Amino acid sequence: MITDYHSHIVPGIDDGSESVDMSLRMIKMMKRQGVERVVATPHFYAHREREGIAGYLKKRNNAYYSLMAANPAIENIPLGAEVAIEKGISELDGIEQLAITGTNLILLELPYAPYSDWMGEEVYNISCTYNLMPIIAHIHRYSTWYKKSDIEKMLAFDAIFQFNAEAFERFDSRRFVSKVIGKGVPYVFGSDAHNLSERKPNFDSIIKREKPGSDLIAKSDIILEQYSLEKEPLF
Repeated sequence: MITDYHSHIVPGIDDGSESVDMSLRMIKMMKRQGVERVVATPHFYAHREREGIAGYLKKRNNAYYSLMAANPAIENIPLGAEVAIEKGISELDGIEQLAITGTNLILLELPYAPYSDWMGEEVYNISCTYNLMPIIAHIHRYSTWYKKSDIEKMLAFDAIFQFNAEAFERFDSRRFVSKVIGKGVPYVFGSDAHNLSERKPNFDSIIKREKPGSDLIAKSDIILEQYSLEKEPLF
């Protein structure tokens, strides 16, 4: 089951899809590209959520229900969040509720800033305190922010590493992906789709460049099942 692990298709909650109609069109595009399951991961910034996680979940879930009521072309849409790593985020009560439904996976976005050890400490604390497996979002983007030694620190996290489809569209980023995967770390793919224009669904960029027999996408797809919980998902 081809799985897009990172998308902003929930309408009207972040800088992603602006409406149910846009979401439906994005999802239809994803289906044409071969995607069969889409993890919805709207942004979560703790410092912006005045009503905390409870308020965020209410907004997210209401928007999700409005989308599902419109019969999207892909019905298998687990809910999650793209959680921005901030100082103290690991102490935020209820952060485990932002995990991908039915799993103990949580998508985390590191700051676009030079690497500091506190970032790794927050990731570690989230993992240990809440028994969650972090997925580090679009790690190829940090190659322009971090030194080589800092990249190595990040890759040493007990985590899964996520690549956007955009990384397959340029030689330098494809080489980065190849080197990271070659280290044997667990990874997943996503489109990080936000709209129908400059950040449209592009999972086909991965499919087109996958070498026959590599099973790159298949190894990504099984991660969701590997970290599924025995209890029934909330949504």
